[in-house]
Amino acid sequence: MKAIRVRKRQYRRDRGGFFSMELALTLPILGIVLMALFEFSMLCFARGAVVEASRVGARKAMLAGATQEGVENEIRKVLNPRLQGSMQVGVELGEQSGDVVIVAVKVPMNAASPDLLWTVGYSLKGRNLIAETRMIKE
Repeated sequence: MKAIRVRKRQYRRDRGGFFSMELALTLPILGIVLMALFEFSMLCFARGAVVEASRVGARKAMLAGATQEGVENEIRKVLNPRLQGSMQVGVELGEQSGDVVIVAVKVPMNAASPDLLWTVGYSLKGRNLIAETRMIKE
């Protein structure tokens, strides 16, 4: 019985640094996964806002008498100020009833989310969130 206790103490002493070593190896991986989760969730939220802005703009553009400025104002109402600053809007207004109306909204990804994963080789620079909606003019 006494020999078992001595072996347990010796095993605990021999294993003393393993926990810190395991933590040192897994903590950076856990941090990268958490940063990726945060960044991609912000991008998904921003993508939803860009798609909704494109739809709202197309609904405005399909009405008779719509102008490009009016469509852009409707889009600005939907997007938050952080995304509005760098957005680009493309509008093709149809001439007659029955023509196709196209509204495209383009926002840089780094305006929507902080670039957290550049350290592991995944950068948002030069990438865009783009949504295009087509509707028939009334």
